[in-house]
Amino acid sequence: VVTQISAGDSHTCARRSDGSAWCWGFNAEGELGNGTTTNTSAPGPVSGLTNVAQISAGYQHSCAVRTDGTAWCWGYNFDGQLGDGTTTDSHTPGRVSGITTATQVATGFGHTCALLADHTVRCWGFNPYGQLGDGTTTNRSTPVAVTGITTATQIVTDGDQSCALSTDRIVRCWGYNAFGQLGDGTTTNRSTPTAVIGITTATNIAAGYSQTCAVLADGTARCWGTNVSGQLGDGTT
Repeated sequence: VVTQISAGDSHTCARRSDGSAWCWGFNAEGELGNGTTTNTSAPGPVSGLTNVAQISAGYQHSCAVRTDGTAWCWGYNFDGQLGDGTTTDSHTPGRVSGITTATQVATGFGHTCALLADHTVRCWGFNPYGQLGDGTTTNRSTPVAVTGITTATQIVTDGDQSCALSTDRIVRCWGYNAFGQLGDGTTTNRSTPTAVIGITTATNIAAGYSQTCAVLADGTARCWGTNVSGQLGDGTT
């Protein structure tokens, strides 16, 4: 019985009700976590990973949260996106340094973020656009705290941006903003979180490669960012 599924750039992962994780698709960097770099068109178990509470598939890496609050990542690690203090790829899951109370993990192009039980957020990996939210543009191979986020209830990452939904139902985003995907009315990159304009009743958020969307309390949806293929759903490009 599958209880959660996550689609990355060219691979997909699922969590089963028995707490195991299964992945399939592209595997050149070990993002399937089965100890190989062989592509597979059928799901296979992630090696040694049990008691999985949540899973996220990114560009060429994957991460999971276990029921004990630890975070585990595998795959491509050139920019430190596995969070283990190295930049060495791993074909099997390795523990993220210093994360012991995670409730959610989100994987982007070359960075990863985790939501902790105290509603703060930690990020690590690729950071030239400020997508780690720590006020710098320095890559990190271990987690750093996102500035000013203390009441988060959900996080999303994709491409080179990150966003958090907080208990006040406001969405705050940071990172790459060339297409307006941070929703702050500019196309200026942000290395710390900035509030999305006009969103005050969000209940859920989702991020694509260069666009972001939110579900509001009244059941409507709002999207912002790149729209070259009509991905904002407003009838235009």
